Amino acid sequence: MQITYGSKVTLHFSLKLADGMLVESSFDDQPETLVVGDGSLDRGLEMALIGLCPGNRQTLTLMPGQAFGERDPAAIQAVPRAQFPPDMALEVGQIIGFTDDKGGEVAGAVLELGDQTVSVDFNHPLAGREIIFDVEILAVENPSTEQG
Repeated sequence: MQITYGSKVTLHFSLKLADGMLVESSFDDQPETLVVGDGSLDRGLEMALIGLCPGNRQTLTLMPGQAFGERDPAAIQAVPRAQFPPDMALEVGQIIGFTDDKGGEVAGAVLELGDQTVSVDFNHPLAGREIIFDVEILAVENPSTEQG
C-alpha cells in the first residue's frame, strides 16, 4: 500500500545536517505515527514519503529550502526589552517561546542584546540548511481502506 496524502503512516526517521550531525532520530526509540498532510511534518519531508510502501527505507538529501524553507531576513526582528519579564536573564543563543498573532506558539533565538531591543531570529533552526532525511516505513493505512 503506497503512501498518499491522508495516509496514516508509522515510520522511523532521522534528520542529519550535511556534516553528519544528528538533529533528531526515532530509530533507537518508538516509531512515529502521523497523517501525511496534517502539518505535523514539514511539507518537503512529506513529499519525500509519497509513493513509499511498508518495508521501504530511503535516504534523501534535501537542499536548502526544500525541507524547512530558506532563511528569511524579515524573520529577524527587534523586540522591545519591555516585552520580556524584568527578571528574565536573556542570553545570546537562548531559545524563547513567543505567542504569534493567531495565539500559537513560535520559538525565537536571541541573536543580540541591546539596551532597548533584543534581536530575535524566528526562522526555523534548520531553515536554509541541507538536510539528510533517512526514513523507514513500517505501516501505511490509507483513508480509502478505512471507509466501508
